[in-house]
Parts: sequence; structure tokens; C-alpha cells
Amino acid sequence: MHLFHHRARLCRGRNAGFSLVEIMIVVVVISLLALLALPAFTKVRRAAQSRRFASDLRTFSQAYEVYVTANGTFPPAAASGIVPAGMSSDLQITAWTGRNSLGGQWAWENGGPGLTGIVTTGGTAPLSQMVEIDEKIDDGDLTHGLFQQSGAGSFIYLIPQ
Repeated sequence: MHLFHHRARLCRGRNAGFSLVEIMIVVVVISLLALLALPAFTKVRRAAQSRRFASDLRTFSQAYEVYVTANGTFPPAAASGIVPAGMSSDLQITAWTGRNSLGGQWAWENGGPGLTGIVTTGGTAPLSQMVEIDEKIDDGDLTHGLFQQSGAGSFIYLIPQ
């Protein structure tokens, strides 16, 4: 009986750790799980970015509509990341001057009827994502409507006058 316990203790000592093959199998299984989860994570992240972008457009649009109601006209144009004159109390300054959820910057365009709106420039979102955003907030066609492509990497959300 004593010999049996001694052998069991020796076997346990030799086999106490994991073999290299077992560790490699675990690594492969974890890698496969990560590969399966990555597309889902990317899709959720892209949807969250798009929702935030559309929400910011609505919020900023309302601020400009309040401004025009109070002042009778829209503020003058302002370059990317610059708060238009008279809008510092109506816009969330950090949201307007920082990078938006798509990696671009906000700008204000006041080019007269049909050319007045909120512009995003320099974003990193693919064109397919911009089309998806357009489908949610407008007509799904970036060549016309309220949300349009206005140049290479530049999009404008038009505000009716």
C-alpha cells in the first residue's frame, strides 16, 4: 500500500504541469474565439460611431435653427474646428472643435440657400458607412438630399433656409 502512494505521488509530480501541446491547443481555441468575435465587435463599433455622428448632426442642426430664429440669419461660415461667430453659447464647444465620432472635424458652411449646413471633413469612415448614415437620416443617396458628399472626404448636412 505504501508503494502505491509513493508511485501516485511521483506520477502526480511528473504530470502536474501542462504539456506544450496542451498549451498550444488552448492558444488556438482562444485565437479562434477571438477571430469569431472580432467582426461582431467591429460591426457594433461602427454602428455606435454612426449613431453618435447622426445624433451630433441633429443636435448641431437644432442649435443653428435656434440661432437663425433669434437672429434672422445664419452665422457666417467657419473653417473646420472653429466655432462660428455668435454660436459659442449654442454649441457644445468641445464636441464641435474636437474630432467627431468618424475621425473628422466639423465646419460650418453658409453659402446661401441650398448651400448652408454642417460639414464634416477629414473623416476616416469608409464611403459605405457614410451611405449607411445617409440611409438613416436622409434618402440613402449621397449625390442629393439633405446629406450629401461635398468633395473628397467631405460631407454636408444641409439646413433648409
